[in-house]
Amino acid sequence: MPADSDRPASGPSAPPRASSAGSAVRAPGAAGNALDRAAVERVLARAAELQARTSDGDARDDISDEQIIAAGTEAGLSPALIRQALAEERTRVAVPEERGIAAQVAGASVASASRTIRGTTADVLAALNQTMLRDETLAIKRRWVDRMTWEPRRDFWAAFRRLAPGGRAFDLFYAHEVAATLAPLDDGRVAVRLDADVSRARAQRLEQGGAVAIGGVTAGGGMVGAALLIKGFMLGAVLGVAAIPVAAGLAAGFAIARSHRQVVERTQLALERILDRLEHGESRRLGSPGR
Repeated sequence: MPADSDRPASGPSAPPRASSAGSAVRAPGAAGNALDRAAVERVLARAAELQARTSDGDARDDISDEQIIAAGTEAGLSPALIRQALAEERTRVAVPEERGIAAQVAGASVASASRTIRGTTADVLAALNQTMLRDETLAIKRRWVDRMTWEPRRDFWAAFRRLAPGGRAFDLFYAHEVAATLAPLDDGRVAVRLDADVSRARAQRLEQGGAVAIGGVTAGGGMVGAALLIKGFMLGAVLGVAAIPVAAGLAAGFAIARSHRQVVERTQLALERILDRLEHGESRRLGSPGR
């Protein structure tokens, strides 16, 4: 039987000591339980995913700019940066990801460029229209409040300017359509996105390359067929000779299709140059009556 000194003292019992495992658990809302920005972004993304799964079909999922700014501010993000991200999202054009053989061989079907320009939507769009009409020999196709599209002019004067010796290159001529999408920011700036559709130019290069490749294969096949009809020819030697036009045709056809990548690069550079002039105000001076 244990001695009296070993028994616990009477009276109010002392609070039990927390185990080492339990000491690492903090109560919700404690200062040590704060999340960093990366964790907050993951939580918000997960909450949005759960909301999308559980929301009713009749419920509206639209969120206003003020709600987005308020939520981002609570997460520690800058309101100015949130507004810029909203403007960039509105100018973003959904371009389908190309994974086919045409994109792998010839390249993309759309060239894009974006920039943040100081000014109002109306002024920037007017300056862009001035540049497209006078400097790029384009014509207005469609017009909206914050978006405009152009297409190449096909008249005599436009053709004369493009073919004039010593003149500048009109790289946007290969585009089927050039579109500008604008979204205003809160501090006198406008997010501008330019997209040039060069899908028709790519289709033409692919057709030309395919025709050349088929011509080479047909020439080689014709040589083999003629050798089979004429006696006295060694079939092995004829096959070796026939392989030359086949290989040349395939190589030339591939090179023609591949040359579309240069069209995309030059179109991309042309869009960047337009935004450069627009950013520095040169488009307004180029389109002035004095020039």
